[in-house]
Amino acid sequence: MIRALLIMGPTASGKSALALAVAERIGGEIVNADSMQVYRDFRILTARPSVEEEREAPHRLYGHVDAAERYSTGRWLTDALAVIADIRARNKTPIIVGGTGLYFKALTQGLAEMPDVDPELRAALIERAEREGAPALHADLAKLDPQTAARLEPNDAPRIIRALEVIETTGESITSFQANTKPALAMNEWRGLALTPDRDALYASINTRFDKMLEQGALDEVRAFAARDLDPALPAIKAHGAPALGAYLRGEMSLQAATEIGQRDTRRYAKRQFTWIANQMPDWPRIAATGLSEREALALDALGRN
Repeated sequence: MIRALLIMGPTASGKSALALAVAERIGGEIVNADSMQVYRDFRILTARPSVEEEREAPHRLYGHVDAAERYSTGRWLTDALAVIADIRARNKTPIIVGGTGLYFKALTQGLAEMPDVDPELRAALIERAEREGAPALHADLAKLDPQTAARLEPNDAPRIIRALEVIETTGESITSFQANTKPALAMNEWRGLALTPDRDALYASINTRFDKMLEQGALDEVRAFAARDLDPALPAIKAHGAPALGAYLRGEMSLQAATEIGQRDTRRYAKRQFTWIANQMPDWPRIAATGLSEREALALDALGRN
């Protein structure tokens, strides 16, 4: 059995560089586990690997989805498992890398098979959330499904709505569905690493990287994306920096203000990723070191390849 290497970490922490170094060392192939990098419209703004980097080692599930689509965790899991099986069939090592914690959770803990959505019920719940606010729905959920309500933030409208859909449709808690899942990859099939660099240094890197993105053409990406006039509720539109840069292009704010907002939102996202690692990946080995050679050695040790 060829074990897969899973690399999780906050944005701008050097995950892609580590994955590429390991892939070149052991003949691995890199699989994307970032929910924004699946979309083809924002190569620069989502920090997808460059064309040159993609030539150095095979990269899978990057930029393969049009921004007009809604790409779900379930669809990623199906795609990822097929790719992992293909890589193993050719005696290569799958290296799954990204910052979307839910993707890794689905891969290592499983994804519950939820009931189909009732369109009318969902529409009614969305309308209520817009009219009354998510906390009102959270209060209803607390009466019907206190266990699930206790682990959801009162303003987390999407997850509250989904939990209400499940309990009202089936009479069963969404938590129970999730508890009865099996991991997509068994424990002996993978090894995981979490990058946890110094936060202040990481936040500085985020700011610098955003400036470089602007130099490399991020504004052109946002301009081309805006010209498509897509549904503003689509996930791809929420790429960090895209909303603020779009506002700049519409003349609603200065470029400096848009840049500061993009940097701030990215830093906040990194903070949430640190929290996810701490709470959802307690047993994953941490790598605080920032040197690429040291990180590579630790990754190879995890795979037993040193």
